Amino acid sequence: MPVQGQMTNATRIAIVDESPVRSAILEEGLRDAGYTQIIVIGETSGLLARLQAIDPDMIVIDLENPSRDSLEQMFHVSRLVSRPVAMFVDQSDSPMIAAAIEAGVSTYIVDGLKQSRVKHIVETAIVRFNAFTKLKQELAEAKSKLEERKVLDRAKGILMRVKNISEDEAFRLIRRAAMNENRTLAQVAQSIVTAAELLR
Repeated sequence: MPVQGQMTNATRIAIVDESPVRSAILEEGLRDAGYTQIIVIGETSGLLARLQAIDPDMIVIDLENPSRDSLEQMFHVSRLVSRPVAMFVDQSDSPMIAAAIEAGVSTYIVDGLKQSRVKHIVETAIVRFNAFTKLKQELAEAKSKLEERKVLDRAKGILMRVKNISEDEAFRLIRRAAMNENRTLAQVAQSIVTAAELLR
């Protein structure tokens, strides 16, 4: 997977375009930029399965006067493939642009297919995708830590109540159990909470 916008000749790029003329422009622009691993998909039926089989590092989708149904299909693909997606359309409106962003499309270009711009657009899509992915990971980690903290606090509360001990003593008990059992604080805390719920 490309990192921080750094693409190499080994980067696999899938072009999705039913128009041979437009796909040729994209392919030539990519080859001019030094990318050689290019797969052109000229048929959108069964697209998700084909992309999963090809497993590209980057997807470039070009749609001429797309219907809302075809855009929705492409947005659905974008949500599921977890890859940078650059999408070219000839015309659009604000709700569609918002839907593209919501679907995780990294770059959404309206009426902008020019061979000379392809490299810049693709590299921008990679950078945006990596930045968005990093934000999602950080958010997931923060949520996980918050949940672990809540469980730890509940476990300490249970021990304080059952054993009539202080918060510090409850924490020391959990920490000692974690060390003795080679488990994390969160795992021990969850065991205490689960046991308490079973004994209600």
